[in-house]
Amino acid sequence: MSADWPEPVPHGGDLDRARARFPNARLPWIDLSTGINPAAYPLPEFAPEVWTRLPLRSEERRLQEMAARRYGAASPEAVVFAPGTQAVIQILPRLIQRSHVAVLGPTYGEHAWAWRQAGHDVSEVHDLDAAHGADVVVVVNPNNPTGRIVPKETLHEVAARLRAVGGLLVVDEAFADVAPAGTSVVPELPPSTVVLRSLGKMYGLAGLRLGFAIAQHDMAQRVREALGPWAVSGPALVVGAAALADDAWLVASRAALEQAAQRLDGVLDANGFTVLGGTSLFRLAAHRDAAHVAEALGYEGILVREFSYAPTWLRFGLPGSETECARLQHALGAAYCAEGVRASF
Repeated sequence: MSADWPEPVPHGGDLDRARARFPNARLPWIDLSTGINPAAYPLPEFAPEVWTRLPLRSEERRLQEMAARRYGAASPEAVVFAPGTQAVIQILPRLIQRSHVAVLGPTYGEHAWAWRQAGHDVSEVHDLDAAHGADVVVVVNPNNPTGRIVPKETLHEVAARLRAVGGLLVVDEAFADVAPAGTSVVPELPPSTVVLRSLGKMYGLAGLRLGFAIAQHDMAQRVREALGPWAVSGPALVVGAAALADDAWLVASRAALEQAAQRLDGVLDANGFTVLGGTSLFRLAAHRDAAHVAEALGYEGILVREFSYAPTWLRFGLPGSETECARLQHALGAAYCAEGVRASF
């Protein structure tokens, strides 16, 4: 890679790289390296012309209304739809003058990367007390990968302090759909705050590329203008609105995810891991030989998320079926006998 081109941020879901690393892995691959719901929202039927014409303003408005209702926004105008929250993560730093940015970490690496690439002075801090003096504070809530939740009262305090200095609070709530009630700051949106929400995680539709920024009028309008017209495809508008309107599916899916996460905890605990945290969409677990376990799983066709900054950590997404759970259980059990792993269990 050219020295002038920055190294990409590592992500889960990189099956191409996994296949190259483990060409003889057991098939089919089971991708547990992301925090995406394995039981995706069932795609609704819609007219074929949704694929062939430009998105309609009425479809855009419908999506805004459903997102405002689902997330508790004050009005549809506060909601900006985007082709995934990643697009907003990259746009926001370009809308703010050069600032001192504090990112509460360790967390999703694209936040710090995007602000640095836009020329900001970025510090990664481990508590919000260390963020005093920053002009911009970024909090992922619940956090990825630890699952840490910052109380909304604390976030309101941070927002008030930032407002006094003309700053900005960014709250990434990509996993808030499975957080305890009252976690989100959207229903009582603080001033000088942008909240990011993701459809792909909870609804299992990451390939749809649909996310939202929720902010007060001026900032919402600036983000909307930066994205430009037709920022989201017609199919994404229709599917997103249907998913967000489906209350029954959401309630049932939350319950199913909680059960699946508890089952995963049992598998991890039985195989020598310490569960450190996470959400009901993923679990963060520690093992002193995590790298060897991840390699053993790779040969078994199971991809998990490793962390260079925390070599004892692995993040496990949820198996999508009893069959996948059984494969994981068997592969972890087999790791006991793998060279370099057995002695450490």
